[in-house]
Amino acid sequence: MASQVVKVINAEGIHMRPAGLIAKAVKAHPESEVIMKANGKDIKAKAVMQIMAAGIKNGTDVEIVVNGGDEQAVLGELVKMFEEGFGE
Repeated sequence: MASQVVKVINAEGIHMRPAGLIAKAVKAHPESEVIMKANGKDIKAKAVMQIMAAGIKNGTDVEIVVNGGDEQAVLGELVKMFEEGFGE
């Protein structure tokens, strides 16, 4: 298991576009299970609707937990996406 806490820097929080980018990145690694923990919820990172339903706002701390596969590489990819604000 590998995990890291990141802060959402997007002004609009995690809306449809970033949620789609997260799900797409996670689906590219089918050997890994990725859970995001935010607002007291465990969110399957492959599920766009679960990510959207979590209501993750700007400034929210999100813990990314990766199990299986190349955990560090998958975690690093997702952390970078958060740190870069999903290109917004």
